[in-house]
Amino acid sequence: MAVLFTDLVESTPTAATVGDAVWRSTLDRYEAAMHATVQRHHGTVVKRTGDGALATFPSGSEAIAAAVELRNTTRDLGLEGRTGIHVGEIEQRDDDIGGIAVHIAARVMGVARPGEVIVTSTVAESSTGGAFRFADRGVHSLKGLEQPRNLLAVDVDGD
Repeated sequence: MAVLFTDLVESTPTAATVGDAVWRSTLDRYEAAMHATVQRHHGTVVKRTGDGALATFPSGSEAIAAAVELRNTTRDLGLEGRTGIHVGEIEQRDDDIGGIAVHIAARVMGVARPGEVIVTSTVAESSTGGAFRFADRGVHSLKGLEQPRNLLAVDVDGD
């Protein structure tokens, strides 16, 4: 299963600048677009995380396609997001999910810069032959994990 974490960058300062009513409206539009995008790419939104989301997909390619589309939608709303994706085993926990793959995806998102979609080498390898290209971001030690991971950025529009 592919696990995707996405998060809006600088959401608190943005909310403070535009005010609660405008921020709520913007966040509502973002969440509607995020849900539609995830569904369009055969994914499931597991939960919202305040100004982001946790979702699963049947493949890394579907997760990447959703992340790229969501990146563009987020920018259209005047916001910037960051996304991390990993492929691995998950545990179903009632309406939530768990397992090390979820932790890895969250840590990968933490490495992403604004506008980036970062994936583990596992995702890139499982997407070989697909439409996506990747730029090596090197080996990273991720908090709480013993083994460093090779991370790659999805090359979106030559980024």
